[in-house]
Amino acid sequence: ITYGTFDLFHIGHLRLLQRARALGGENGSLTVVVSSDRFNWVEKHKKCAIPDVQRAEIVGALKCVDKVLFEDSWEQKRQDVIDNKIDIFVMGDDWKGKFDFLKDLCDVVYLPRTPDISSTELKTKLHG
Repeated sequence: ITYGTFDLFHIGHLRLLQRARALGGENGSLTVVVSSDRFNWVEKHKKCAIPDVQRAEIVGALKCVDKVLFEDSWEQKRQDVIDNKIDIFVMGDDWKGKFDFLKDLCDVVYLPRTPDISSTELKTKLHG
């Protein structure tokens, strides 16, 4: 399982999802949890360029993704892991240590980010 906003979908997103899927092995699957618009605005104070339903559809169309859910709170991660019988929780290494509280339920892996690309960087470039 992995989580993200996936706004302005870019090559870093794709590579993270492909690497997360590969961790599950040949018979594994990847569940991706997309942050809802409400969660992004109310909890993260971020405005998205692309609506959550469309972001989920984009992510779900990828061959490396088996299931898409929505994230509506920071606290739901633990229940998502339990409900979906997750073996590996994956995030980018910019979150290193933040989700270690899940280690009693599953392996927690922090993958290196793709160099020189981020949604924040893209938004900055667009706004000059």
